[in-house]
Amino acid sequence: MRYLDAQRDALRWKLEGLGERELRMPMTPTGTNLLGLAKHVATVAAGYFGTCVGRPFPEPLPWNADDAEPNADMWAGPDETAESVLELWDRAWAHASATFEALPLDAPAHVPWWGDRADTTLHRLIVHMIAEVARHAGHADILRETIDGAAGLRPGVSNLPDVDEHWWADYVARLREAAEAAGTERPGQGGSGR
Repeated sequence: MRYLDAQRDALRWKLEGLGERELRMPMTPTGTNLLGLAKHVATVAAGYFGTCVGRPFPEPLPWNADDAEPNADMWAGPDETAESVLELWDRAWAHASATFEALPLDAPAHVPWWGDRADTTLHRLIVHMIAEVARHAGHADILRETIDGAAGLRPGVSNLPDVDEHWWADYVARLREAAEAAGTERPGQGGSGR
């Protein structure tokens, strides 16, 4: 579980020290926001490590119902607080941990939305969730850096070169120059083709 725990903890850490506004603020054209990432990952964990393995999560998640608005699990509504979403996070992951203790890795699982691969094992769900959580931890890395410049893997481990702000400014300027020099053509566009 080390890899799953590491990704889960990295994503959760990206929410620390921010207020409600920053946590909720949509930062992309599709509305990606830090609190929504946490709510989504908690919801997915509750499903995969709950219902899919015969151990349903013990509370209703209305944003996950069949008749819920699309993307309802990707943002915190006006009746939800950062604290309530993070408490859900804690409960969902506690439920997941109980599942890992209760079931062997080869325990059968059923994921209805996986089509012809619906019948699987807890082991495969764990591998799937490592990828899922890592993907969203990466989203959270970018959002957090955009919000306040905080970057890194976890507290005390930036996983970035140990350089000063001047170095970073020069580095980004070089990347910008390289991008500009590459032009604006997209693959399959322009050029004489000869």
